[in-house]
Amino acid sequence: MDKKKFRFYYGIILIAVGLGVFYRIPQVLLQVETIEFFRQKIHLVKFCFYILGGLLILAGGIRIYKNYK
Repeated sequence: MDKKKFRFYYGIILIAVGLGVFYRIPQVLLQVETIEFFRQKIHLVKFCFYILGGLLILAGGIRIYKNYK
């Protein structure tokens, strides 16, 4: 497999993982709320999860865009 195909498929995988993070956030936050330390900081944890998912999708999009540029 050449580098161009690898970068394209890697970009698709990054986007899929980012969407998976967005899908799992509600279930994971219920588990995180049970931890006493994070109970007061749940908004920060939620913000970090959404930033992580957004960055993964952005990185995948950039890889796919650069592949066809």
